[in-house]
Amino acid sequence: MSGNGIRLSRRRFLQVLAGSAGALIVGIRIADAADAPLPPAMLGDNLYNLGAYVRIDADGNVLIGARDPDTGTGVATALPRIIAEELDADWNRVGVVALGLGVSSDNGKPRWTYGRQVGGVGGSIPAAWNELRQVGAVARWLLLQAAARRLGVPASRLRCDAGMVIAPDGRRFGYGTLAADASKIALPDRVPPLKNAADYKLIGHGTGDVDARAIVTGQARYAIDHHYGDALVAVLVHCPWPDGTLARIDTTDALAVQGVVKVVQLKPEPGQPPGSTVIAPAVAVLAENTWAALQGRDKLKLEWKPGASAGESSAGLEQQATALLADDTAAPTTRVRNDGDVDAAGKKAARRLDATYVQPWLAHATAEPMNCLVRLDKDRASLVVPTQAPQKAWAVVQRLTGLAADQIDIRVPRVGGGYGRRLDHDYVAEAVMLAKAVNKPVRLMWTREQDFGHDYYRAGSVHQIHVIIDRKRQLLAWNQRMASASALVHRGMPDDRLWTSELQADQLPAALVPNYRSDWYALASATPRGPARGMPHLSNAFAVESFIDEIAHTMREDPLKTRLRILGEPRALPLSSGGTLDTGRLANVLKLVADRIEWKNWLRTVNGLGIACWHVDGAYVAHAIEVAMQGEQLVIEHVVCAVDVGRVINPLGLEGQVAGATLDALSIALNAAITIKGGQVQQHSYKDYPLASMAQLPNDVEVITVAGDRAPAGASFLAMPTAAPALANAVFRASAVRVRRLPLMKELLRLL
Repeated sequence: MSGNGIRLSRRRFLQVLAGSAGALIVGIRIADAADAPLPPAMLGDNLYNLGAYVRIDADGNVLIGARDPDTGTGVATALPRIIAEELDADWNRVGVVALGLGVSSDNGKPRWTYGRQVGGVGGSIPAAWNELRQVGAVARWLLLQAAARRLGVPASRLRCDAGMVIAPDGRRFGYGTLAADASKIALPDRVPPLKNAADYKLIGHGTGDVDARAIVTGQARYAIDHHYGDALVAVLVHCPWPDGTLARIDTTDALAVQGVVKVVQLKPEPGQPPGSTVIAPAVAVLAENTWAALQGRDKLKLEWKPGASAGESSAGLEQQATALLADDTAAPTTRVRNDGDVDAAGKKAARRLDATYVQPWLAHATAEPMNCLVRLDKDRASLVVPTQAPQKAWAVVQRLTGLAADQIDIRVPRVGGGYGRRLDHDYVAEAVMLAKAVNKPVRLMWTREQDFGHDYYRAGSVHQIHVIIDRKRQLLAWNQRMASASALVHRGMPDDRLWTSELQADQLPAALVPNYRSDWYALASATPRGPARGMPHLSNAFAVESFIDEIAHTMREDPLKTRLRILGEPRALPLSSGGTLDTGRLANVLKLVADRIEWKNWLRTVNGLGIACWHVDGAYVAHAIEVAMQGEQLVIEHVVCAVDVGRVINPLGLEGQVAGATLDALSIALNAAITIKGGQVQQHSYKDYPLASMAQLPNDVEVITVAGDRAPAGASFLAMPTAAPALANAVFRASAVRVRRLPLMKELLRLL
């Protein structure tokens, strides 16, 4: 129900937050909710606060805050639903509002009201599971205490159900009638007991996205839709080279455009890490409206001088990577893992198999371009930002303004796509710098061309895998080498940990092969790089799961049986990063997709069937895909994905997330590639960087969710790693063409 333009006056909010250690953080803050959109049910002053997350009006309507930015992952529904479950709220009377950044000052340092606030990285639900249940339980306890005092009976004899407190004699009190009294009761010394899972009425039961109606009817307001009446619109021209400089500028014609107010130059701040300052030297045109700003930008006369990056190309970087991996004497930058003795195992080889896989550079291509609305006053900064990490955005604003922690207000409406791009805040730095330069509010707007040409890209990579198979058809040794440019360079990560953005020590088939080696070779690149959806799993799963399919083909074996044999008996294997790999759960999702796609026919069908599996932070996923070749046209007939994330909060939301991530991964695999020539990115729009068309994608993605009672794991990008290899494996069955290079369609047509 969020998104309606109802405004509330300034009021005091009681903070009730369960910390990660189970302690209660209690305090009072003054919150200016003057611009906060609230549902009609929250009209008027008759509203009572039962914590930083929960507000109840006299009619029994409940407003629950969603702390993490929703980038399309459904956390604006799932997180409030966790609270509502413990609160025993009537979901039909629950409204949800995005909380925005919660911060107060603690002796000059920031104290985060809501704890962790990060969206779109797969950690929202795991991080919130214990905390938000405790928040709901405290609010329920307060209501029970209020009812007990009214009835003169112990609270232990009362129960809650669907927004009502019910007495043993059947008398019922709606939450609205108790809210005023409950808001005055002192907080408990400890967190009240949590509900038994058997009593859940919301968790594990599906519901639609709370913003779905607003989105499909065009009423949802993204950051790009917000505006201050006196704000100037700013558009940019970035230097084509990230390390270039401005050689000449003539602003005469630009300033002559009616409505243009000022032209400002921006430069990256020396010593600041990528993503916290201007991405490249830039010139901004600020005007009274967007049209005037764009017209002024087009009339700028600029000459840029290239830096050292002018000699860089994606083709050249790939050649460097290939040469590195071809040199057996070249020492890796980091030996990520080394189990057993791979070299000694070679003496027992009955069969050897090698393959090389190539992944392209990728852009984020978010639906909502980078933008930021900022107002700077003497003692306050107010921003509306599409960010995945508002606390990181806060750090940028605080550094540039010097304001105290609680003088910075950041609102985060629903985000029009993140994919990791909005974990960086170069665009926030640009907006704040411009607002300081003109001493007026600024609405920074990137164009689509800017978005493609000045991204923090996912670097391309080359993977070389060599395996040794013994006489019993068992994998005796696995030697994998990867070359890429780390996304963590200059981001404060020690040199010996730069590999962590590129691969994981525990990725399959680590721990399943007695002799296993994983090496990473660093490439130097001046092209900006940063977090991307599915990293580091996306590129590695394509190489590993495609190669396992090649192993099965070489041994003339069913690829499903090969995978199950590698997994072995169900058991929990310890991982070097903590946690375990449950081979039984991984095998289960494999079997589920195989059964649903009728894998028993994999040799007899004229179509091609492909399969792949992976594990991510305690969650398990598998894809099975059926394709047909109609001449040179590839038709994806059927896609099945099974996921096991432990306890499922909202099955309907999880299904949507899995289906969406699958389509995203297929789109990337089929078409997407960023190319660099002369240090410049060659793609400038969706025409150059096409998303998959509806004709290229399947009509439906069938999702199987495994119900479990373990603590929930994240699913933001869980379904991405296995889609591409399952597709490539299916293409091989249908065409006898093994695609080892993405994007798939370009390579498939080359090889046919």
